[in-house]
Amino acid sequence: MKRFFDLAIGAVASVFLLVPIIVVATAVRLTSKGPSLYWSDRVGRHNAIFKMPKFRSMRVGTPVVATHLLSSPEAHLTPIGSFLRKSSLDELPQLWSILVGDMSFVGPRPALFNQEDLIALRTEQGVHILVPGLTGWAQVNGRDELPIPQKVALDAEYLQKQSLWFDIRILWLTFVKVVRRDGVSH
Repeated sequence: MKRFFDLAIGAVASVFLLVPIIVVATAVRLTSKGPSLYWSDRVGRHNAIFKMPKFRSMRVGTPVVATHLLSSPEAHLTPIGSFLRKSSLDELPQLWSILVGDMSFVGPRPALFNQEDLIALRTEQGVHILVPGLTGWAQVNGRDELPIPQKVALDAEYLQKQSLWFDIRILWLTFVKVVRRDGVSH
């Protein structure tokens, strides 16, 4: 049922968001050197690595680490990078990952391939069996501001409570958070 939901909503969203996707891709290309998309190595279901697309919000050559580990994240942002991140427009290309089955609309956010502490804790808690999501329970309860153990505890809570209605609630809360720009540190 969840996969059908992802495919149906993903197909409809792709049609409605086609123009904003083209506009953002063009804006990224016009405001900084390099491609519009950044393909990030992420950890998916059962800790398998997959390529996740995002609109590039960081300059070409930025170290491949979690943003909070950069000494000065703002110095690496493209001219429109902060706006893309705060508005979550950088996430739009992940519709592709949802349509091909690497991601779901709701699940734990996919870890970077080098976030060993997060990957290990998720595996220990059994969270690694879930398909990662565009948004998740941890996302609506703190997003970038959560320490890793708290993030994993919320991911484990999602594992226990997951249902279509819980996913719909998380999607609604995500919409509210994005509109308010809550929980984005960079």
